[in-house]
Amino acid sequence: MKFAKQLLLYAAMILIFGALIFYLLHTGKTLDHALPLVQKLANEAASERGLFGNIFQTNLQEALPQLLLQVIVIIAATQLLGSLFKKIGQPSVIGETVAGIILGPSLLGLLFPRVFHFLFPVASLPNLRFLSQIGLILFMFIVGMELDTRLLRKQAFEALVISHASILIPFSLGVGLSLYLYGIYGGEQTDFFSFALFMGIAMSITAFPVLARIIRDRKLTDTRLGILAITCAASDDVTAWCLLALLIALIRSGSGMNGLVIICMVLLYAFIMLVPVRLLLKKIQASYEQGKIGYNSLMAVMFTFLLLSAWCTEVIGIHALFGAFLAGIVIPKNDTMQKRIIDRISDVSLVMLLPLFFVYTGLRTHAGVLNTGSLWISFSLILICAVAGKFGGSTLVAKALGQSWRDSLSIGALMNTRGLMELIVLNIGYDMGILSTEIFSMMVLMALITTMMTSPLLDWIGRKVN
Repeated sequence: MKFAKQLLLYAAMILIFGALIFYLLHTGKTLDHALPLVQKLANEAASERGLFGNIFQTNLQEALPQLLLQVIVIIAATQLLGSLFKKIGQPSVIGETVAGIILGPSLLGLLFPRVFHFLFPVASLPNLRFLSQIGLILFMFIVGMELDTRLLRKQAFEALVISHASILIPFSLGVGLSLYLYGIYGGEQTDFFSFALFMGIAMSITAFPVLARIIRDRKLTDTRLGILAITCAASDDVTAWCLLALLIALIRSGSGMNGLVIICMVLLYAFIMLVPVRLLLKKIQASYEQGKIGYNSLMAVMFTFLLLSAWCTEVIGIHALFGAFLAGIVIPKNDTMQKRIIDRISDVSLVMLLPLFFVYTGLRTHAGVLNTGSLWISFSLILICAVAGKFGGSTLVAKALGQSWRDSLSIGALMNTRGLMELIVLNIGYDMGILSTEIFSMMVLMALITTMMTSPLLDWIGRKVN
């Protein structure tokens, strides 16, 4: 009985108010002084493409559907290739980077140009770029949090010497190689000073996150070799990123005096972050541990702090990524809180947003430019200098400091790992107009090859070298 009353009430409500709405709309039609907007748009679209095309094509060309489709394709491709490369003993970052190149003009654009332009029209790339930059900011924040600065304070002197050798030697080779490359590939808007210093930095980068994961996968974390390698990579990362920040400040400033002002501002900002801000964060951490603030409030503070730091360094004139990296470094090293923050950010950053960066890099990489003998010679020189500087330099210096040949070669192989960090640096140089398309593409391929070398080299060293 109760249900019957409810059904009767519902039916009466639908009939009465439905009739009322129909009457009001019918009466209002007498007020029309133009063709209804919906009908006008439908007629225009139908006259151009036909009814069926109008239903789907107009919607597919909107920014949001395009971006959503791109994200779906990118996540599927990077996850598939990342898993495949992990099965053959390579870091997943290699598979994800290869997925980006496959989806770019080097393969998809070459074999299926209509599909490529449908998925990645030029007008949609700015949206993809900005979303990938958010992913990079979150990733660099995680890198900063995972970088244990206590290693740097406690490190042995030999680790400092090895890490700085792995910067100075490839840096010198990169600058020397620029004497040849600049005359051929240097852009009209790029001076030799900027080109050479950026090539030196790009040769010097070690991918600390990839290296740490390789060491962890090989169960070397608690060994003397693993600790030494991680310490060298941490010192290398901090030093190289500081040098890159100073280089960007000098290039963007346009003059020595402006560069000096920016450098002073960067140093002041770093001091503020490392002293008063770190103390404030420790108080926030204590409040969280005492239950005075909840987890959601803590995450709101951390995200605000991260974005504010990235904004400050971008405004100063270096790059938002440095602000994110420094924000991660100054977060107090509390295992429980740190793990919860990293886990929460990783879900979005590493799975959804960071793959966008790999594909965005792939869209800018034209492997097909290596179509002449001179280009292959240039690429070979880049690869030789990269391996000789990082692998050779680190190995020889480690051996000179008394390490065994096995440990020295292993350290050299690990320090030669470039991975994602190299791609970040290369994209900064490309965005600033320092690197041409040819040099950018060759350097991306070099980063892939040197990172792919790491696991096979370590396997060979473990079997052959005593």
